[in-house]
Amino acid sequence: MKKAILLLAVCAVALLPAVSFAGQNFDGKWLTTLTCPAKGNTEGYTWIFPSVITNGNFHGERGTADQPGYLLIEGTIKNDGSAKLSANGLVSSRKYARGVFAHQGEDYSYNIKAQFTETEGTGSKSAGLGIVGRTCTFEFVKQ
Repeated sequence: MKKAILLLAVCAVALLPAVSFAGQNFDGKWLTTLTCPAKGNTEGYTWIFPSVITNGNFHGERGTADQPGYLLIEGTIKNDGSAKLSANGLVSSRKYARGVFAHQGEDYSYNIKAQFTETEGTGSKSAGLGIVGRTCTFEFVKQ
């Protein structure tokens, strides 16, 4: 019995580095490109900003916190590279935002479905309410 417990403990310790490393395959500095196409009277835009992945956790910021145009994206990347990221921001200008309540400085949020490899990734935001929303895409490139 003692030998079995000892063997189990040795195996667990031996596997710890592999377990902790698996979530870190994506760690490093990344460049994020967000593209939202024009739709109706709403102009399109492309934002490029730095992001970082640490211990499998994604963190990207564009702009200045609490100011129009700010965007924060965060979330955990699974070992297979899949991720559901959360975006929270402040509308930069009415001409780039869709919806009745989309005025400069208003809060917004959405989820991003993403897939990463060790060097690149893609993602998308759903169109939301269809007529009101639009699909935006994300490209991630490891630096």
